[in-house]
Amino acid sequence: MTALLQSAPVTLPSVQEKGEWQPRVIGLDLSLTSTGIAGTDWALAARPGKRRSHERLDWLLGAIGLCVKDSADLVVVEGAAYAQGSQAGHHELAGLWWLVTQYLWRHRIPYAVANPHHRTIYATGRANPAQHLPRKERSRVAKGMVRSAAVERYGVECEGPGRYDQADATILAAMGLDWLGYPTVPVPDTHRRALEAVRWPALIPAAAD
Repeated sequence: MTALLQSAPVTLPSVQEKGEWQPRVIGLDLSLTSTGIAGTDWALAARPGKRRSHERLDWLLGAIGLCVKDSADLVVVEGAAYAQGSQAGHHELAGLWWLVTQYLWRHRIPYAVANPHHRTIYATGRANPAQHLPRKERSRVAKGMVRSAAVERYGVECEGPGRYDQADATILAAMGLDWLGYPTVPVPDTHRRALEAVRWPALIPAAAD
């Protein structure tokens, strides 16, 4: 498994290493081929390779569990993009989403749900930042803009085949920290407005004594 976890830290950052208490927020950009997982200053991509069906879902759930169990106060999960509902693999991806959120619920880990537009607005200030470009170029350019925000604003290296997934997860984690009142960097109001539309949990972590 470790060979497929790109840019994975040797150990996850701990509260003690920070020197000052900070909630441990994890961002999850769920994908059947490359799931992005990120914390405050790290990101990785869980890539199941040639695994398919139940084996793939089980592998991805295990990889996610390693990163969130006993180390997350809040998880921000990217919700479904409804426009992609007719694409192949949609039902399996929906199954992964429910498996992950059920896992979080079972382990009493609060989670929020942010859709792709929320994430893009928080990163770039706009839901469709490449709207002025030809339609076939918009998605690629927008992904690059989100990645640039993750690298330049938050200092998280997002490299390799899973770089866009790492970047998406980084932005989701940053949204959670901001909502809890622990933003790592200042974010303009044009970007922070995205927080208002996210489905946040009722329970939030309390500051350590």
